[in-house]
Amino acid sequence: MYRSKHEAYSFLSDAPEDLRCDFEILTDEIAGYVGLLRAFVDDEILREQLLFVCELVYHLNPSLRTKVTVTAEEAARLEGMTTELAEEAKKHIKQFVLPVGCRSAGFAHVLRSKGKALVRLLYRHAHQGHHVEEILFDISNLLSGYFFLLAVKLNHMEGVAETPFISRNYKLEVSQ
Repeated sequence: MYRSKHEAYSFLSDAPEDLRCDFEILTDEIAGYVGLLRAFVDDEILREQLLFVCELVYHLNPSLRTKVTVTAEEAARLEGMTTELAEEAKKHIKQFVLPVGCRSAGFAHVLRSKGKALVRLLYRHAHQGHHVEEILFDISNLLSGYFFLLAVKLNHMEGVAETPFISRNYKLEVSQ
């Protein structure tokens, strides 16, 4: 197999069933989107949070290939940030919403979805018989939740109302 002397990353030619490079590319993509989102956010507290998240995602990046260096304290910080956003979001949403709104919320919704893709990739890796540390599942799931709730906050900060979505397939009872 030909390998370009200009190869952008040394693991790009890994076997297709080896998902470690896919994980690394996806975490790199997520970190890039976090940086892009941060460029559209003026709130200093959120900018600090996004810088933390960007760095956290880069620390996730080599976890499948080398060793896990993310910490329980970092996971707890992300969980705390997510919980805080969830408390705020209770005031603004009572049902499913479409992933629309202001520009920054749009980027946050893309990151929400990328977080789910990251979780799915981890499960695929585990289904292949590889050990995946629980903290990687926890942080990846938290990333998806954090970015959904951040999208709600960003829309609220911009004065953009959430757009409800009523599924034709799924009925959801939401407690008031």
